[in-house]
Amino acid sequence: MHPAPPRPLPALLAAMPKAELHIHIEGSLEPELMFRLAQRNGVRLPYASVEDLRKAYAFSNLQSFLDIYYAGASVLVKEEDFYDMAWAYLQRARHDNVLRAEIFFDPQTHTARGVAMETVIGGLYRACQDAHNLGLDAELILCFLRHLSEEDAFDTLEQALPFRDRFIGVGLDSSEVGHPPEKFARVFARCRQLGLHLVAHAGEEGPPEYVWSALDVLKVERVDHGVQSAKDPALMKRLAQDRIPLTVCPLSNLKLRVVPTLEQHNLRALLDAGLVATVNSDDPAYFGGYINANFLQTFAATGLDVRHAYLLARNSFEASFAEPSAKQRYIERLDVEFNTA
Repeated sequence: MHPAPPRPLPALLAAMPKAELHIHIEGSLEPELMFRLAQRNGVRLPYASVEDLRKAYAFSNLQSFLDIYYAGASVLVKEEDFYDMAWAYLQRARHDNVLRAEIFFDPQTHTARGVAMETVIGGLYRACQDAHNLGLDAELILCFLRHLSEEDAFDTLEQALPFRDRFIGVGLDSSEVGHPPEKFARVFARCRQLGLHLVAHAGEEGPPEYVWSALDVLKVERVDHGVQSAKDPALMKRLAQDRIPLTVCPLSNLKLRVVPTLEQHNLRALLDAGLVATVNSDDPAYFGGYINANFLQTFAATGLDVRHAYLLARNSFEASFAEPSAKQRYIERLDVEFNTA
């Protein structure tokens, strides 16, 4: 462990370099930008104002959030809209000292409305390229919507393949319960053949069995969320032994009532069990905070300390899909922060 820097923990959490590995770009669409894009594109939203929209952010579960999430995405029509949304997130991420962001996007949410795949990927990819000017490495991960069919996922993959050089992996998101990972076994096998990185949401609201399925059927390299794994000691041992990262999203878990209070979050238990847990923001526009807010509020609520801060930041770099040389560079910057701050 590196020496603890002589500064208050909140300042360290804000300043330390980190990677974000679980961010849905559509979930970073702030109400103010949503209304600007709606006006630009002549889209009528079912809310009278930014304030009315924010009042609707009282979610009882994942599905109640998704209903608003998909409505908000309707304002994204042109390539410039996707660029503006991604660029707004990337600027915030850099302010939070994110050095690498691996960004989820949901093309089916847009192609179902008649927006071309080229439009979606074009805007997002251009923003990721421009992020290099901020000192931030950003890559895209295409997610399949699990409440839709595997056939629809195959169609989406085929539409995306002409742009294969613009995304590094695939994921699985949307309504978890009732849609186990094995539903998408064939399309994930195809993506594995294509050399894409594989991740999947599992064990957020779904049971530990979904995590087992993501590992053994989909053969994912990372599990998104995964907090329900703590209910299965054998699964916890497997995750620790195989060094399978979990992209944990504390404020999301609180907002969607996966945990009753932040004080009761099991992040410390995951770390204590030797798991490669990381902290991420998920859908920050809806869940009350970007990555630094997740760190600050979770540490304040759970009593995590400097050792945990270093471990979580280092885990985020190790769990990323960056090249080994880039990972080393990130970790060296992290070490400098902890040794000389």
